[in-house]
Amino acid sequence: MPLLIRMVLSRLSILFIINPISGGKDKLKIPALVETYLDRTKFDPYFRITEYVGHAAELAAEAAEKDFDVIVAVGGDGTVNEIAAKVVQQRKILGVIPFGSGNGLARFLNIPMNTAAALKVINNFHIKAIDTARFNGKFFCNMAGMGFDAHISSVFAGKKSRGFAGYLKVGIREILNYKPEKYHLFIDGAEYNREAAMISIANSSQYGNNAHISPEASVTDGLLDVCIIKRLPLHKLPVLAYQMFNVKAGPSDMVEIIKGSNIRIVRDREGSIHIDGEPYIMGREIEIFIEPLSLNVICP
Repeated sequence: MPLLIRMVLSRLSILFIINPISGGKDKLKIPALVETYLDRTKFDPYFRITEYVGHAAELAAEAAEKDFDVIVAVGGDGTVNEIAAKVVQQRKILGVIPFGSGNGLARFLNIPMNTAAALKVINNFHIKAIDTARFNGKFFCNMAGMGFDAHISSVFAGKKSRGFAGYLKVGIREILNYKPEKYHLFIDGAEYNREAAMISIANSSQYGNNAHISPEASVTDGLLDVCIIKRLPLHKLPVLAYQMFNVKAGPSDMVEIIKGSNIRIVRDREGSIHIDGEPYIMGREIEIFIEPLSLNVICP
């Protein structure tokens, strides 16, 4: 039975998967807020709490098998990534209640940071299909990359204190000793040799916290923006920061942006990468490709 007809005849089953530690924010009141603001004439809500890294993906896979209609990620970009990967596989619908340090995808989609307002977006049930991508086979829906930001994600992952202030503190400390690396890029058949402080693969325009690295990026154009940040000189960081937080970063003497759908990057050695803010170690060669309009997400 088509989903909209089911919605008219009966309530849709909706599972809220809650990451209790993302963003360092208290989420104990989420079930009560859901009971207050979720339209119970449309939805029948259930709740699960994650207990360890990777648990959100397991819960999302179980939910799909149990035929939940909507699976809501309550957490940050890492939680959204884990759940969205399973939503795509099972062709379900993703909802997002932002509770992370950055909330890059939620901010790009204009999903409110306020929980009550985000629940009202779910009530309206406007579904949009967006692009996702694969980074050496690993799913991502917002931002992935290598170089300095991946190094920071790796260092930051071991910190108990979360949030933008903590991320900024780690970044300022680490940038003093970080050296650019050499990359050989193949983007839709064209070759580029670059020395860069970091390379970000942007599906949406921003990392999170409204820091936009690629203002013209779109989640519906079938393309990824390869953002090559050439260097990070201390005296120019305030300028770059101003541009990013005012949606003016774009191409410049510090940033080069190349759009493409099939991307291969070769670097001198294995090292840190990040996928939607979560750190990993990968080898010298990275293959990246887009999966157009593969994720159905509830948004304003």
